[in-house]
Amino acid sequence: MFCKNRQLLLCLLRRRYAKDILLLFVFLCMFCHNAFTQSAVITNEQPAYTVSANMEELVDSSGTLTAAQVMRTGKFVNTNGRIPIYPNNITSVWFRFSVQNRSSSTKLFLNIGYSNLSRVSLYRADSMNTTLLAEQGNAVIGANETVVSPNIIFNLQSPPGSSQQYLLHVYSEHPIIVPAKVLTTDSLYEEVNLQNVITSIYLGVLIVMFLYNLFLFFATRDRSYVYYVVYILCLAIAQTTFTGYEFRFIWPGHPGLNRYAVVVTSNLSSIAGLVFSMHFLRTGEHAKRVHRWLQLLVLIYLSGLISAFLGNLNFSYQVLNYNGLLGVISVLGTSLYMAKKNFRPAYFYLTAWLFFLITFIILILRNLAVLPYNNFTTYIIYVGSSMEIALLSIALADKINVLRKEKEQSQAETLRSMELNQQLIKEQNVMLEKKVAERTEELQSSNTNLSTALQDLKDTQIQLVEAEKMASLGQLTAGIAHEINNPINFVKSNIRPLEMDIKDLIEIIDAYDTLHTIPDADFAGKLIEINKLKKQIDVDYVKDEITNLVKGIHDGAERTAEIVMGLRNFSRLDESEVKIVNVHEGIDSTLILLKNSLPSNIVIKKDFQAHGEIECFPGKLNQVFMNIISNGIQAIKEKEHQEAEETINISTRDVDDKMEISIKDSGVGMTDEVRQKIFDPFFTTKDVGEGTGLGLSIVYKIIQKHEGKIEVLSARGKGAEFIISLYKTLPQSAFS
Repeated sequence: MFCKNRQLLLCLLRRRYAKDILLLFVFLCMFCHNAFTQSAVITNEQPAYTVSANMEELVDSSGTLTAAQVMRTGKFVNTNGRIPIYPNNITSVWFRFSVQNRSSSTKLFLNIGYSNLSRVSLYRADSMNTTLLAEQGNAVIGANETVVSPNIIFNLQSPPGSSQQYLLHVYSEHPIIVPAKVLTTDSLYEEVNLQNVITSIYLGVLIVMFLYNLFLFFATRDRSYVYYVVYILCLAIAQTTFTGYEFRFIWPGHPGLNRYAVVVTSNLSSIAGLVFSMHFLRTGEHAKRVHRWLQLLVLIYLSGLISAFLGNLNFSYQVLNYNGLLGVISVLGTSLYMAKKNFRPAYFYLTAWLFFLITFIILILRNLAVLPYNNFTTYIIYVGSSMEIALLSIALADKINVLRKEKEQSQAETLRSMELNQQLIKEQNVMLEKKVAERTEELQSSNTNLSTALQDLKDTQIQLVEAEKMASLGQLTAGIAHEINNPINFVKSNIRPLEMDIKDLIEIIDAYDTLHTIPDADFAGKLIEINKLKKQIDVDYVKDEITNLVKGIHDGAERTAEIVMGLRNFSRLDESEVKIVNVHEGIDSTLILLKNSLPSNIVIKKDFQAHGEIECFPGKLNQVFMNIISNGIQAIKEKEHQEAEETINISTRDVDDKMEISIKDSGVGMTDEVRQKIFDPFFTTKDVGEGTGLGLSIVYKIIQKHEGKIEVLSARGKGAEFIISLYKTLPQSAFS
């Protein structure tokens, strides 16, 4: 084509006709126009085309142009390979593009991968005539019923072999971004499915991090986790609102909410992020000026929220853009400053934000057409956000490791102090041979210090044991309250109708009492009145109802008594005297207290063949059952693939002068290496913050105190069995 145009130009130059030169100029303009505004050609080999990079755009500054007026003006400008992005003050833009369907697909679709647009209208342009095909947007009820996607999707109604020209009008109170693709049906579903899968994975990561850090908060009571889970929650809501999932699935019938949803959720997410940053980096203690600056940024975000509710969305978006930029720079600078001061959490925080910032820059470069528009540049922000959330979670968990190290250092210092005291005693013993009289007072003082240190060590051991006991009881509190509350509510709900039924019966009795005071002539009439009253009250129904109500109250009272009895049996934790008790009652009371924490698929199977009564410390023995059964429940919960029926088998049998108790679970089991260490103090296979490592150590000490024996049989993936052997009558050595 270029050669032909060149020959025509030379010919006209030879003739030097002005008219022909003018025609040539018009022809060249048309040629250049066609070179830049190519049609979106869809074939079987190319089922998708990014049409937003090669459309013609016309900014409607007045916001009043119609489709017919736009076709007549012809003042379109090519997008030249960039994705159309406009400042907040532009609310109306027209686009023109052409599509050729050279594929076998019976339908072509226009997919706009940005849902925060108020109203988008699609027209078919035939010559100078336009036909409205559809309208969508987050201000339109019933938008996008084509596929399960929050995107704005139009059916182009372009059959195979057709060539169509279209007008796209975007009117929006929100910033206008138009990343548009033309796709076949199969390609559309592939892209939508990919979008939904990636979004689901991203939300899954946020949910896991939310629950994980919420659990750590309840385990550690560290307020940092509260701020963090609030930040994760706000971030998830803001992200799903911005991508259109909230409007698509939560409030599709209320498009008016979308006027404020993105601004409000984005501001709340930013505020939550800043508040978490201030608390996590402890700016109030280490960088007070920075702390006040971050507080000012929070106030600016609040002003953006107020402005949105007052109707000034443009100002709110300006706050999000510019205050967001200041916030990112400020937080990065703060974390760098804290890292230079060797504040360990700041390193994690700085790394997390750098991950997010890099992916955010990639997204910006894609929107500016520096990088291509593809799945990588579209979804990389999800990866960056997930990495940020994960790294911040690791940073919070690292705080627990720091606290544990400090605790270990403190214990090491105590041990070193004790070693120094022992060394001092040895030196004093050597000196006693020469200076007994002179050093008597010093020796007494040293012995006093040593006794105090030993007593402190014993007190610390008792406190650790009591803390483990209270941790066990604390896990049961919610379950006990729930179990008792149900029968009590049942009793309360039966009392009022019982009172009403009794009142009706008393009314009938009173009516019969009047028979003794009336004349005989009125006796028959009074009986008729009483019979009417009985029919009105329905005495038979009242009697049945009273029976049922009394039975319900009786059942509720018995259930409450059963729970209280189980709690009373278990609450012997502080009993230090030896008693003869029934072991089976202790196991049953423990199971009653653990009932609420049992998943529905775990079945307790009991096989009590022993006589049951032994001499023991009942409260301590109940704690053994509690720790072992709780560990069994936790081991089953940790299985990746749960069976329909998981079991915990509890059996007892008499063996000579001993009772043997077996507690076997179908959990994950343990390796030989772990099995050999499970009774060591502070050894645990659980994550940081999920266990103290003292539970089974206390169990071992209690069995030792009973002069008994405990054995563990386990293999990885085959559950674990704890076999406890106890004397029916305690040996005399157990009382020392």
